[in-house]
Amino acid sequence: MELNQKYVYVVAVGHFFCDIGMGALPAILPFFILQYGMDYQAVAGLMFASCFLSSVVQPTFGWLADRTSKTWLMPLGIFLGGAAMGLAGLFENYWAIFAVVTVSGIGSAIFHPEAARMIHKLSGTRRGTALSIFSVGGNGGFAVGPIIAVAAITAFGMKGTAVFCLLALIMAMILLVIVPKMKADIAQTSVSEVSADGKITEPKNNLRNDWPSFARLTLLIVFSSIVSCGLRSFIPLYLVNVTGLSTAAAGSALTLLFMFGVVTTLIGGLLADKIGYLKVVQISYVLLVPMVGLLSQTTNAFISYALMIPIGFAMFSPFSSVVVLGQSYLARSIGFASGVTLGLTFSVGGMFVPLIGGFADNHGLPATMELLTAVALLAALCSFFLPKPVHIGASRAAKAS
Repeated sequence: MELNQKYVYVVAVGHFFCDIGMGALPAILPFFILQYGMDYQAVAGLMFASCFLSSVVQPTFGWLADRTSKTWLMPLGIFLGGAAMGLAGLFENYWAIFAVVTVSGIGSAIFHPEAARMIHKLSGTRRGTALSIFSVGGNGGFAVGPIIAVAAITAFGMKGTAVFCLLALIMAMILLVIVPKMKADIAQTSVSEVSADGKITEPKNNLRNDWPSFARLTLLIVFSSIVSCGLRSFIPLYLVNVTGLSTAAAGSALTLLFMFGVVTTLIGGLLADKIGYLKVVQISYVLLVPMVGLLSQTTNAFISYALMIPIGFAMFSPFSSVVVLGQSYLARSIGFASGVTLGLTFSVGGMFVPLIGGFADNHGLPATMELLTAVALLAALCSFFLPKPVHIGASRAAKAS
């Protein structure tokens, strides 16, 4: 089966709209501090709210996706994720904001496993490329989300976040129309291939789950997620309080980070299909350590902005490779593997953000960046304990190693 680009792009656009709200949250946090007087630990708690249930919900829905595909979960997840985030600016009570941010995280968790499973079916032998296109959509959402949030809040006050409700509704309705056609086309293609070849390329009975290798990958994901969520949460605060930038300018740094991430995610996927998924993961995390370390030592706004480029490359280039590695280690449980790799990447780190926020209150933001540098080093070390993947696909097996 060849890469079905048309539908891969459709799912990627859905991913874009799903992650706009989650991407906007870190840019909204400084406004919560400014408007409501929250401290670092309080706003870090909101990052925790966006993640703590999704880290359980996402693998669960991935496990269910392996047993019965529910494609309507994709538009439902987009709607819940965006609409709930849109309500965040309408409340002043901390726990009300905490509740709607939690619902937004659950919506995102519902979307990702089914979408990644769909991408797996559409990718053919070019899994790295397909997943990188899918990831570009999500990273694009994280990049554009801060722009929309800052512009809407600047123009309309905190109630401007309601724009995310409208965007989520529009995309959810579009997917409700397109997804059934996509599912029918996938089914027809699969039948045609079996009829022509007389066999399935990788019968499920010949696949196996390598749980020890997947456990090692999960440990890497936990460390990298802590770094990613920590940087997303504290880069705007660091730029405001350490380098002296305005709230709006600090939010734009996240946009730069994720816009560059859009490009490097695609580059990383294309590169992985050529030199191997494992190599891309190792190179990226080795680069991340010194870049975060440099950020922790600078008080210069220009240098901080410049560091967003290599940090963005190191953070986002291995994304699709990590998902492919997870799917190869758990070749019989693609949905569960997707749910864990995607779910933990964007959620488990958020569960540690309140602790990091408390650390920042006690030791300052530069020390917090130094802490994230140490965690990035642990992620880099974990990458060298991962085995070479096996179930990548016959035509890519040699290159994967």
